Amino acid sequence: MLTKSPVPNNPLDRLTEAGLAWGEGTYARFAARIGAVAFSLYILLTAMMAWIMPDANWDMLPYLAIAEEGNYPDPQALHDYAYSTVKAGVSAADYKMLIDDGGGYRSHMAENAADFHSLLGMYRIKFLYAEILSTMSSVMSPVEAMRVLQVFSVLLFGTVALLWLRSERALALAPVVGAVLIMAEFGDAARASTPDLLCSALFLGGLLAYVRGREAATAILLFLAFMARPDNIVFLAIFAVLLVVFQQRAWGALAGFAVSFVAYFAISHWAHHPGWWPHLWFSSIEQHYNMDGFEPPFSLAAYLKAFAASLLRAVDMNSWVGVSVLALAGWYGLGRAGFRLDRRAGILFAALVLGVLAKFAVFPIHDTRIYFPNLLPPYLLLAGPLMALWASASPRSAALHAIPGDKP
Repeated sequence: MLTKSPVPNNPLDRLTEAGLAWGEGTYARFAARIGAVAFSLYILLTAMMAWIMPDANWDMLPYLAIAEEGNYPDPQALHDYAYSTVKAGVSAADYKMLIDDGGGYRSHMAENAADFHSLLGMYRIKFLYAEILSTMSSVMSPVEAMRVLQVFSVLLFGTVALLWLRSERALALAPVVGAVLIMAEFGDAARASTPDLLCSALFLGGLLAYVRGREAATAILLFLAFMARPDNIVFLAIFAVLLVVFQQRAWGALAGFAVSFVAYFAISHWAHHPGWWPHLWFSSIEQHYNMDGFEPPFSLAAYLKAFAASLLRAVDMNSWVGVSVLALAGWYGLGRAGFRLDRRAGILFAALVLGVLAKFAVFPIHDTRIYFPNLLPPYLLLAGPLMALWASASPRSAALHAIPGDKP
């Protein structure tokens, strides 16, 4: 086996090697700028796609309903409002897809206001998203408000990611981060009119604040992310336990968890959420047409069947398992090379990984969007150690740390 490349023995080989060396040196000099520009273009392209090619998903209907149910107390009137609003905001083909599945669930809900209204407790719990939609709908059409909120969430998410990379002097890795986002189905999350991406952007901001030691911002942003998707309480609980066990001072994260923990029960009661097991039954076992008073007895066999089915779908159809495993491999490889995370970052990395596992165990559902908030932060945590490894491998690559305007 060769241990090094053979010496070029003809002019073409020497020219090629010289060109590659020049390209490597040029990229090393401008890597931060190239990375920032490339990532910014990707974020702008994704935002544009969220605006001009939004996904007409069925969840638009209940989300629009909960945003305006204060103005339509009658279930039939609320049902008519939600369906007529979506009909006016999407194409005829998309609307037909939302209301007609050959006599199945969508067809039934399009014709039954009472059953549609019974589902709203599972959506009403996303309190922050509904309130923002309600406010925006006073100045623009509700469907347009959904699209604007998605574009805003894309831009906010991208801005926070760039700020994180800049703080780690790792803008050269921005294209790699973009590739991770593509694997993590960022484009799908951007095009879907759901609270998932808004939650992810606020969540990412809260984690960056934690890493930088901004405790008040950590508490506020993590709480807002929870209010957008209350299932984030799983991560917050694990994070809080790890912080206490390892005696890490981080009152912002602990305060965010404490307030979210209290709010979880208050919001669940106010929203008339059906409860963990009925919601799990609806999402992962069998769709039930009317959730009012629906209280199926707990069945371990049904849970294990749902767990196994969701795990198989996740591995076969979705990307979050592979993205998470790749992050663990990167953490392990960097650790073996002697480039480990510091204590504060290490606790967060562990909480993110355990949070994905715990969320799946508590509520086994295969969709990547459920776990998306936890997928990118581990890679951003590894950006600093990876840059240090890169710099140690070659003196020339030390230029990759350079950030325009930074002091040496």
